[in-house]
Amino acid sequence: MLTALGLDAMSEAVYRSMLAHPQEGVSALAARLGTTETAIRHSLDTLSELSLLRPSGEYEGTLRAVSPDIGMEILMARQQEELAAQQLRIEASRAAAAQLIAEYADLRPTGMHPGVEQLIGIDQIRDGLARLTRNLREEVMTFAPDGGQKPEHVEAARPLNRDLLERGVRMRTVYLDSVRNSPHTVAYLNWLTELGGRVRTVPSLPTRMILMDRTIAVIPVSSDDTAAGAVVLTGQGTLTALCALFEHVWESARPLGEAADVSDLGLSPQEQSVIDLLSKGHTDDTIAKRLGVSPRTARRLASDLMERLGAHSRFEAGVRSVQQGWLPAR
Repeated sequence: MLTALGLDAMSEAVYRSMLAHPQEGVSALAARLGTTETAIRHSLDTLSELSLLRPSGEYEGTLRAVSPDIGMEILMARQQEELAAQQLRIEASRAAAAQLIAEYADLRPTGMHPGVEQLIGIDQIRDGLARLTRNLREEVMTFAPDGGQKPEHVEAARPLNRDLLERGVRMRTVYLDSVRNSPHTVAYLNWLTELGGRVRTVPSLPTRMILMDRTIAVIPVSSDDTAAGAVVLTGQGTLTALCALFEHVWESARPLGEAADVSDLGLSPQEQSVIDLLSKGHTDDTIAKRLGVSPRTARRLASDLMERLGAHSRFEAGVRSVQQGWLPAR
């Protein structure tokens, strides 16, 4: 019955028996359940690891089963942590797959890869995007991981975006949370929203990406130099994966006008992202790029979090983050 919560049949039977007969020892439990004392001890180890057993306050040296309401909360919380960790791994895998597709496409001539077109240099990228945009009919979905936009870039984008929205093209764009600190970028995004565009933000993004009508994707060959080259992907399997990645990030993002929620652990979404990136060994410069902030700001965020953890090194910060529940145990 409780196998869905990670408890095997024998351990569940032992747990139920200890709830009903709290004073019985290993021998009595083995006799009641028709099994060996070795099997009972194995189940007791399992229950202890799951925090379903605690030392008895009445009988020294013995264990008692925690009440079912507490026990089920413990099991469900454990499952939620495992699901959250799995979701993070899936998201990271999708992002890595998208980047690998782009990098691999750059290794061979275009003609050898059906569904892949290379755009080399900023001029080809701009010309290619202009051509593809003219054929847009239904929807464009974008990851914009650059943080606050330069005023000249904002002004240059207005005519194209107005034209698309007036043509009835739906626009959904995910920016970094850091754009909220750029007044002219926020003004532009509010203008875009008033015209019908939809904007959300997240602490970090895996890569720059533009999806057009769910049939075309444009992603950079290198996240470190997006002007060097890009690939246009049209393969159905690739587009299905990239659209799923966008939808996943979109669902976890928050609308521009919505304030950031602080988690039960006292972490903002940006701080949680920094902790995750630190645990994966990213440098301050890499974290700054992922968050769309300056390296100085990234160093300050990392230092503040290490101070809150009482850690003297980044390795120690990773250990303490797991101990305090800031990161799932790996």
